[in-house]
Amino acid sequence: MRIEFAQRRFASRRTTSRAGLALAAFLACGLAAPEAAAQPLPAIGPSAATTGAARPIAAWAEFCERYPAECAVDRTEAAAVTLTPALWQTINAVNRRINRSVEAVTDLQHWRSADRWDLAEDGRGDCEDFQLLKRRSLVQAGVPRRAMRMTVVIDEKGEGHAVLTIVTNRGDLVLDNKTSVVLPWTQTGYTFVKRESQDAVGWVALGRDASPVTAANR
Repeated sequence: MRIEFAQRRFASRRTTSRAGLALAAFLACGLAAPEAAAQPLPAIGPSAATTGAARPIAAWAEFCERYPAECAVDRTEAAAVTLTPALWQTINAVNRRINRSVEAVTDLQHWRSADRWDLAEDGRGDCEDFQLLKRRSLVQAGVPRRAMRMTVVIDEKGEGHAVLTIVTNRGDLVLDNKTSVVLPWTQTGYTFVKRESQDAVGWVALGRDASPVTAANR
């Protein structure tokens, strides 16, 4: 079943910059955007409970064939990160920067494909492409990949959507291309369906039927 995604409302469009160049400049500046300095740490909250195995997104499996390192699970890495003020500012800065530097387009517009997962390194992409690029940039900043899981949700319009969950000692936090505010998962208003496993290359359910099996568009 293919889930159509709503027009992205909140992320700014910038068609003149490439995400890869923006990321390189960002990393050179130490991932510290001036406006991020005032962000307080979030309150301690719960983590989402997993309820068993779930069907992988078909386009995710194809992505993993092209980029196996992006999907590999290293069980020697930490499954959760300790959220220090410096790390919190880095997470917020990456979320804002990628949201500003990538233009939201559907997979049909971008790839002539109903659903394709990829890194938005050419400056264009849909929801999962934003999040995959954010994860790569955070890995480059030293955050363990195992603590950052691609996640499928049902959004405020009842449509499928992909976000990035970071598992922390203060609960699960969500990076989203619809907003540049990093929120605890319980405050997003989304229904959480499934996410990548932290223990193996695969997916786990988050408390309801593990559908949809695709995540496409913006």
